[in-house]
Amino acid sequence: MMSTFKSLHILNYRIWFIGALVSNIGTWMQRTAQDWLVFDHLTDHDAGAMGITMALQLGPQLFLAPVAGLVADRYSRKQLLIMTQSVMALLSTGLGVLVVLGVGQLWHVYGFALLLGMVSALDAPVRQTFVSELVRDDYLPNAVALNSASFNVARMIGPAVAGILTVAVGPGWVFLINTATFLAMLLSLWRIPTASLRQLPRAAPGKGRIREGLRYVRFRPDIVVVLVAVFIVGTLGLNFVLFIAAMVGTEFGLDAGAFGLMNSIMAIGSVTGALLSAGRGKPRLRMIFGAAAAFGVTSGLAALAPNYFWFGVALVPVGLFAITMMTSANGYVQTTTDPVMRGRVMALYMAIFMGGTPIGAPLVGWVANVAGGRWSLAVAAASGIIAALIGMVWIIRARQLRLTFNRRARGLRHFGVVSRLGDTANGTARDQNPDDAVER
Repeated sequence: MMSTFKSLHILNYRIWFIGALVSNIGTWMQRTAQDWLVFDHLTDHDAGAMGITMALQLGPQLFLAPVAGLVADRYSRKQLLIMTQSVMALLSTGLGVLVVLGVGQLWHVYGFALLLGMVSALDAPVRQTFVSELVRDDYLPNAVALNSASFNVARMIGPAVAGILTVAVGPGWVFLINTATFLAMLLSLWRIPTASLRQLPRAAPGKGRIREGLRYVRFRPDIVVVLVAVFIVGTLGLNFVLFIAAMVGTEFGLDAGAFGLMNSIMAIGSVTGALLSAGRGKPRLRMIFGAAAAFGVTSGLAALAPNYFWFGVALVPVGLFAITMMTSANGYVQTTTDPVMRGRVMALYMAIFMGGTPIGAPLVGWVANVAGGRWSLAVAAASGIIAALIGMVWIIRARQLRLTFNRRARGLRHFGVVSRLGDTANGTARDQNPDDAVER
């Protein structure tokens, strides 16, 4: 148990964790209220409109990720976070005022979703990599997992509160409450002295730094296969609000309170998965792909749930295995990447993870509209199975390559040759031995 929460013994991380938890609760409240505003208030249960909203909010990740990653590697992450959190608070206020005054329309939601997505595209890689300035490297997997736990505790609390408030006072007031929660994050950043942060290498100024990050990933096949799996599951499998709304609203005929409760119930599994990952220590490839397979199987079972109760029961393992996969993937990529490249690599990770939504969310929304919520869950199930198969095939092929290399290496030792599988001429892969990656 002590190893699960060890990063919380570090003061700076503890301050960050508390502020992030409060802010995450507000974010989940707004997401839930916004989704139900589009689904029930501004349209007639149109899952496709929800998909468009998600696409607009997450799509900028695809286009702005390279620049955002370089900015995260070049400038003060603390100051960048103060800027992005302040702007997002203003956007939340603007949308809240429009809805409270009764003049909010669907195109307003689309516009604010796009603006929020543009700011979030910069915020995401900075948030991810700022943790490495709060804790030392051997604590980083634990800190990443606890961040995920915080995010999912907020998912457990936020949607349930938002569901109640949306019914009681309307979604506009939920947006305004979210504005107040941003102050907790800004306060926590103010309480962390800049001088106490770890001084990590910064990307040098000059041209070609974005290409440098892409070239680094190109020579890391272990990271590439993780990114492929994350893209498949993130694009087609993690559209939780879509298939939960379709199942709750269309299949079972229930209201916003039931929708918020289902999001919170799934978060029970998500929190459990994040805490198990925090206690597990070093992220491993076999855990990433094994969790993807389990996510596929449990999503299929949720699609077959006969009623609201059993759907809620099925969502617990769906959340558990989804977060186990994503937390392990995030931790693996961060801990095996050069610190000077971490912002650019994590920006690419977040672009692939979140940026696939413009493709997946409208598609899954269309499936839900045409064939029903159960088939949207079947799409999620297929994504987990496909991602797991791709990962397992790569591991098998990499093991064969390792065996071939080991035979060759034994012969070369007589000539005093020292080598490592995966080293490249420019040294971009020197900090991660794919022999170790395969063993994971």
